[in-house]
Amino acid sequence: MYRYDDYDRALVRERVAQYRDQLQRNLAGELSDDDFRPLRLQNGLYIQRHAPMLRIAIPYGMLSSIQLRKLADIARRYDRGYAHFTTRQNLQLNWPKLEDTADILAELATVEMHAIQTSGNCIRNITTDPFAGVAPDEVVDPRPYCEMLRQWSTFHPEFAFLPRKFKIAISGSLEDRAVTYAHDVGLQLYRDASGEVLARVIVGGGMGRTPILGSVIHEALPWRHLPTYLDAVLRVYNRHGRRDNAYKARIKILVKAIGADEFARQVEAEWQLERDGIATVTDEELAIARSAFSDPAAPPRPENDTEFEAKLAEDKGFARWVSRCVRGHKRAGYRAVTLSLKPHGVAPGDITSQQMDAVADLADRYSFGELRVTHEQNLVLADVALADLHALWIEARKHNLATPNIGLLTDMICCPGGDFCSLANAKSIPIAQAIQAEFDDLDYLHDIGELELNISGCMNSCGHHHVGHIGILGVDKAGSEWYQVSIGGAQGNTTALGDVIGPSFAASEVPGVIRTLIETYVEARTPEERFLDTVRRLGIAPFKSRVYGESARKAEVTHG
Repeated sequence: MYRYDDYDRALVRERVAQYRDQLQRNLAGELSDDDFRPLRLQNGLYIQRHAPMLRIAIPYGMLSSIQLRKLADIARRYDRGYAHFTTRQNLQLNWPKLEDTADILAELATVEMHAIQTSGNCIRNITTDPFAGVAPDEVVDPRPYCEMLRQWSTFHPEFAFLPRKFKIAISGSLEDRAVTYAHDVGLQLYRDASGEVLARVIVGGGMGRTPILGSVIHEALPWRHLPTYLDAVLRVYNRHGRRDNAYKARIKILVKAIGADEFARQVEAEWQLERDGIATVTDEELAIARSAFSDPAAPPRPENDTEFEAKLAEDKGFARWVSRCVRGHKRAGYRAVTLSLKPHGVAPGDITSQQMDAVADLADRYSFGELRVTHEQNLVLADVALADLHALWIEARKHNLATPNIGLLTDMICCPGGDFCSLANAKSIPIAQAIQAEFDDLDYLHDIGELELNISGCMNSCGHHHVGHIGILGVDKAGSEWYQVSIGGAQGNTTALGDVIGPSFAASEVPGVIRTLIETYVEARTPEERFLDTVRRLGIAPFKSRVYGESARKAEVTHG
């Protein structure tokens, strides 16, 4: 994985010192809260409902065991002994003291970490496929290009105060595991007939109050032009993006307003001013980035392992875990393992300091000291030998990290919601826990099959409810918390936005509504048909009819 050079180290040290001075002046009353706000935001610090929240950057989701142990130590010493992984592959501390935040940033710097540009109206953390570098369907390893763009975007002088936050996702596999169509910019890397790496550039996607899927504005951008072309995209957005209305400030609104073709024309005209200029990436620069992501020194392994096969046959619990949590690998004899952060009764994405220490130990023992954070708020050990899977499973179970629910209903995405976030209209975590309690039968979950359920506490859609097979959105109605349900959303190669099934529900009704949706699907599905497939075949009408008919709420449209 990427390691800091002298430039990176100096950059982060200087930023910590700068922030420490700003914080001390704010605490002394010499710098007003209003003046401090944009400064703290670009260092990842929010003031939430009950306490500050510090969002720590995990560039493109990659962590070393050393870094994870430091995060565990920080959570233990400066917080309440746990932290939260987000859909942007970052980590959040929900209870740090404001006066400790400079010390936390200084601690992070000792293990090559920071919180730079994890908030504010700037280019945020660049996300990618958590299985990058090991996925069998990978065409281009996206990580060197992520690193190139991380360096390009960090402290970019033109883009520190954009009209609104800006998010980039990069995919390099046949299956899009980075949700590229739902980002401000999505880049899909591929190779042409000669093997040259090109990028399909998708602009203007996003969720939130106005969910929109992005539009392709360049089908075949040569990789070396990624920084200059994105400069042009950001300049057009910076010049014309709305600054008078926060709800209309995202690039998706601009692209929709003028049209994707016109936006592409303006970007092309802007790009011609810089194309082939000093920011064009050289072969040597790419080689340096690639060298940071070479394969680990993994000894050759046989394609099959008889002891593994025997354990698989004799232990149903192990077999179930393998079926849900273990994926194929580009190297023979290895697998990628997902550690579920969605056990029963735990807020999705939360992890304790003890668990972080345990995962760091597992990464050292079984995966060359590296791990990844997923968009779905789980962790991945990417290079596990087939022969080690059973031992890893036993150890992971001891720490409640082996729930075999990856891709199932209880592997839900959930934002912190009203328990923490000052922007939320409703709580998310209690809804997630109520659904977990409703569906605590693993046999039934496996029978239901693949189903993605996403929960957001407000229209900002941090829980990505728009692209969930089932999406739940918290809404405020006259001071009360209600929940709107949508179905038919999807991510991946068939990214789609879900459709709202009707009027919203009280919190107590939500688990029953989800059960009714599931029962409707189970009764109507054909063999091998997923929930999403059934929704697409039948539409929302039969689901809506069952939900509102069974809850006798047809007339209660006043709650809509």
